[in-house]
Amino acid sequence: MIEFRFVVGDLARTSFAYSPLQEAVYSLRCWRDPARYPHQRPWLRRLAPAFRRLDTELLRALVAPHLWLPDYLTPRPERPRPAFAGQLARIRDVPPEILESEFTAAYDTVTDRLPPVLREGLADPAAFRHRIADALEAYWHECLAPDWWPRVQSVLEADLTYRGKVLADAGVGGLFTSLDRRLSWDGDVLTLVQTDSLHTWPGADIPIEGRGLVLVPTLFCHGAHTMIDPGLPPLLSYPARGRATISEAPPPATSEALTRLLGVARARILRLLAEPASTTELAHRLDVTPGAVSQHLSILYDAGLLLRTRSGRSVRYARSELGEQLCG
Repeated sequence: MIEFRFVVGDLARTSFAYSPLQEAVYSLRCWRDPARYPHQRPWLRRLAPAFRRLDTELLRALVAPHLWLPDYLTPRPERPRPAFAGQLARIRDVPPEILESEFTAAYDTVTDRLPPVLREGLADPAAFRHRIADALEAYWHECLAPDWWPRVQSVLEADLTYRGKVLADAGVGGLFTSLDRRLSWDGDVLTLVQTDSLHTWPGADIPIEGRGLVLVPTLFCHGAHTMIDPGLPPLLSYPARGRATISEAPPPATSEALTRLLGVARARILRLLAEPASTTELAHRLDVTPGAVSQHLSILYDAGLLLRTRSGRSVRYARSELGEQLCG
């Protein structure tokens, strides 16, 4: 059992963020144990040739058999939507002397039982941290950034929008329960009861102490979890809502009547907007240019079928009440 203890003001410092570095690092779990991530299999098949050209022995070894990872590879996001390059720079700069303890903790073992690629690398930790960062950077640019990350980002953005609605409708307790049914809020304590049959996280009492709790959605966990070291800045990762949509399934089928009314493209866009999305996200899902999507969105918006809101530098669209009625 893990307990996050709040004092006055801590709840106000609780926030959401998502992390491209965390998703890149967590995605290595798929290469370690693909059977646990069926929604990622189409992507694994597509990316396998590029992945095989990378430092695959090291990348696979970053993930322990029970799918734990060193904490330092997934630092807490410093802002809601950090850039991959900035996060990667942070792990390049970690003190080299922490690497051995980080890997032995992740593997839940002693150093001499680590895989050979880790044991050999840890003999020169200063050089090894750069090899790890280089491998992750190549993995990001060769496999993830071009097509995979935009799809993932759209899922994470939709999740954050949904959690905001839950908070407004159900309050703090309802919000935490929506992240994972094993989470419960009682007074000033958020409790996570662990039932993971794969490997149990160490029990911990984690005081927030003014540091804030950051809630981070991910496609690569089956339940909420935190860092291995309870002394690190508080972070709680949880399963992103809608993560199954990454599986390359085609856009939702549209009814014949809706298609006759709006045309195939606009009917598909309206169906896809069951969850809010940006122009770029829709373009990736439909495999068309953002310009083409933008034209259709303008028509649907002018017809009163969509609402739009600004989120940072991005404009996000959602179905209006009339749009919902048309979609049935």
